[in-house]
Amino acid sequence: MTTRIHTQDLWNGGTGGYHTYRIPALAITTAGTILAFCEGRRHGSGDAGEIELLLRRSVDGGMSWSPSQVVDARNGMTCGNPAPVVDRSTGTVWLLTTRNRADAHEDDIRKGLHSRTVWVTSSDDDGITWADPVEVTSDVKRPEWTWYATGPCHGIQLRSGRLLIPCDHRSRNPRDGSEARHSHVIISDDHGATWRIGGIIDVEGTNESVAVETADGGVYLNCRDEARRGRRIVARSLDGGLTFAPAAADDALPEPTCQASAVSFPGTNVNRQVDGDALGDVVLFANPASGTRDTLTIRLSVDGARNWVASRVIEPGPAAYCDLAVTGGGSILCMYETGSIRPYDRLVLARFDLGWVTSRDHE
Repeated sequence: MTTRIHTQDLWNGGTGGYHTYRIPALAITTAGTILAFCEGRRHGSGDAGEIELLLRRSVDGGMSWSPSQVVDARNGMTCGNPAPVVDRSTGTVWLLTTRNRADAHEDDIRKGLHSRTVWVTSSDDDGITWADPVEVTSDVKRPEWTWYATGPCHGIQLRSGRLLIPCDHRSRNPRDGSEARHSHVIISDDHGATWRIGGIIDVEGTNESVAVETADGGVYLNCRDEARRGRRIVARSLDGGLTFAPAAADDALPEPTCQASAVSFPGTNVNRQVDGDALGDVVLFANPASGTRDTLTIRLSVDGARNWVASRVIEPGPAAYCDLAVTGGGSILCMYETGSIRPYDRLVLARFDLGWVTSRDHE
């Protein structure tokens, strides 16, 4: 293994007809093609406005990339929150997204003045072409839920074949206007043909989340904490994401209230060691490990995300949303938001391996 990291810009704000590029998501197809998704924000950096879902593809492990292509766009609409997942048995790439009117701000949606809908599209040719999106709102969103977000980051396929997408929602009490905020997952047991609501996290204030299947067959869900307790909220499921045990804060994972990512490391050689621990159930986690959106840090666990035995800073400066993926050759990819003053100027892809994460050279 090496102890080097390689970075490259994938999107730069102010180019290609878009003011800002945000909300990274990664997927690797069964053929090994890397798919990098993001939101192209036409006229500003905010979450509202005309926003399109974009994609770049790499067929050589991230060394070179196709031009940016539009996956989903509608006049006068916000098309966002990419959440891709690959079905290993069929090769189909599924992409869950949300839509709302471009002039509908989050506060208006939360008040019930505008709707937020959920859509799914798919590709059977490694992301070259995409099916017309199909609305699945009634299947995955309860009537009392106002705000809704898919991902934003990758979903996972469990060893059972189940597809699972991390999501979050808000519900509003019509009597007093109070809100409840919870992470949840949606699942498909028929290779993406239909989707339904799975488990809901019990802790109020949970938000954008990411899922990992651990070696024992459990589902680990790691959630943003909108209640500003300063730590990530985590929960586990023993039934494939249908229900989750009570959630709790992980004091080892500080956060500035921001999205994060996690991924399992498949096929790890269990004879290799990190501080005496076998690399058998490796989970990688990345987020801005700070009180503000900076210091993007990757951490490594060898016991299914129960303890974190190694860490390294990917980006010491401004950094916000990110997503992780692992190639078939063992390269770790992290696409993240960064910039010189604020973390929304460009989307960067970092490529490294476990040797870089665990190296002591940086100490």
